[in-house]
Amino acid sequence: MTTEEMIEEHARPLTMELDFADEPRTRVVPAEPGDAEIDTEEPRSKKEQIIAYYQSGVTDIAQIVRRVGARPSYVAQVLQGAGLLTGYFDLYTTTAREQNVYTRFFRNVLSFKTVEAAKESVRRIDRLYNYFERLGDRAGQHQAMVLALTGKNRARWSGKQEESEIFNEWLATH
Repeated sequence: MTTEEMIEEHARPLTMELDFADEPRTRVVPAEPGDAEIDTEEPRSKKEQIIAYYQSGVTDIAQIVRRVGARPSYVAQVLQGAGLLTGYFDLYTTTAREQNVYTRFFRNVLSFKTVEAAKESVRRIDRLYNYFERLGDRAGQHQAMVLALTGKNRARWSGKQEESEIFNEWLATH
């Protein structure tokens, strides 16, 4: 079967899609082993599904991830944005939210849009690292290293190898 034939066979007119766009879809929610399956209205977006699961009592991030098919970071971001979750942090959650007492020192420090932005971030991280070193605050120094590692990984996974290397070089010396 050619691609064109597959498209013709599976394509439905757009007007049909629009006719049903506002109707909620009903589906069987896959339950955890041992639980009964329930019929429910399915929200339209993953975001709506995440919020609905959480509000219905499914508060474990891993369970929501399995049910919705989203990354844990996305689930946490949605729940944090809705004011339903605090205290969850990973590589991709924003550094603008309070994680601990050191967060305020590092707010708006991390950037890797360009090589120059990454260098400026490392300069600011280094200043804070040295500040905490003078205070004898090992936890503050650790937070600086965590932020540099976050910058390295985010840049790396965004395909910005040169920017990632700037953070990596700083980490190698600390």
